[in-house]
Amino acid sequence: MIKLYHGSNQKIEAPMTKRLTTEQIQLMKDELTTELAGYLVDDYHYTPEEAIDVLYTSETFERLQNDATGLYYQSPGYVYSFLKNELETARVF
Repeated sequence: MIKLYHGSNQKIEAPMTKRLTTEQIQLMKDELTTELAGYLVDDYHYTPEEAIDVLYTSETFERLQNDATGLYYQSPGYVYSFLKNELETARVF
């Protein structure tokens, strides 16, 4: 623990933050992939195989795989909004 002082004699203790391991990040990406494919099946009535194919060939998935974007740390609904927009407008934001 780090003890922080904010202009007074009162101590505020904050836990140390740790970086995620490569395995943890991959697990988060895998979980998001499963959720996104499920949304595609529900919303677009794709088969699971079609949903995976659409997802894997999307720009959104490419960005999800790039650790620098931090998309793996976002909610499935948030990431899905990008995928849905990409599919419906053929544009990526």
